[in-house]
Amino acid sequence: MATIGVLTLDLRIEHSHSLKDKRQVVRSLKDRLRARFNVAAAEIDHQESWQRAVIGVVTLAGDRPRVEEVLQRVEIEAANLLGPILVGAEKEFF
Repeated sequence: MATIGVLTLDLRIEHSHSLKDKRQVVRSLKDRLRARFNVAAAEIDHQESWQRAVIGVVTLAGDRPRVEEVLQRVEIEAANLLGPILVGAEKEFF
């Protein structure tokens, strides 16, 4: 049976002074993760906050180890791209 993995990334964008600034960071991250890892990504919380964002990243595969590997690589890439902006990450599997 297929396994679905969800990675939730919690971001604090201290340098953001408007929703436009924040959305630029969020859009760039989502586009990069989609292109590089073929995952689905969306902002799922704090849409109207200037300095907070929660990004959900989802992938699906035939076995759990593959899903875990993809989400681990996505988390590492996000940490490399965002640095201290990434304040938390959580994985769930279904």
